[in-house]
Amino acid sequence: MNKIRYHQAQSLLKEACKSAKNAEKLKTPQEGKIDSVIYGEILKEIIKTEEFIYSSRPTHALDQEDAEEFCNHLIDVRNKIDLILVEFGVLEKEDMEKEVKRLSREFVFLTSKSNFKKLLTRWGVEPQRIVVAGVPLEAEDMRILNPKIPESALEPIKKKISHVKNDIERKMGELNTEKIVVVVENDKSGEILVKRARDIYGSYAIKKDSLKDIEILEFKENLKSLS
Repeated sequence: MNKIRYHQAQSLLKEACKSAKNAEKLKTPQEGKIDSVIYGEILKEIIKTEEFIYSSRPTHALDQEDAEEFCNHLIDVRNKIDLILVEFGVLEKEDMEKEVKRLSREFVFLTSKSNFKKLLTRWGVEPQRIVVAGVPLEAEDMRILNPKIPESALEPIKKKISHVKNDIERKMGELNTEKIVVVVENDKSGEILVKRARDIYGSYAIKKDSLKDIEILEFKENLKSLS
């Protein structure tokens, strides 16, 4: 994930250069309300980047690991600044949602909970591209999640798994794509779903400790890195 975000930073820097040359992309600020929470998070991230200024003296050169961490903080700052600019009309959120919609047309999305599906659609993914698993992709994985599960409880789970797999394959056929993206949180069930989906479908993964912490800009950059 660190390498993906490092490439995101490179992409964002290129886009920033384009924006500087094309001022018409930025609109005149309108009335709005400062999100003090987001602003506070920006300051915290900037303070974290400042540590690299002192630790890298006198050359300010960073090795690969430090460069990735430094750029990760910059990505977070950039994303949060853009959210504030959206609030004041300088950037258009609608444009970002359109871009997510365009990028997502390459994929079928697999996630583990219905509320994750709501997040994906809010970011711009078309609902017909999303499959909510709710169960692992193999019945034996239920024993990892719940070692005490009785054998009798596995039969209905096997049926659900069959329905999920049929739904995935149907959508892949209807939407003419073989690319699957698993979007989950960094917990045991998420890790299991990612591993099995990779084994079965050769899928990609977008993981986060808390999906609600992902903003549309970060999700868009994740998709761009997978395209």
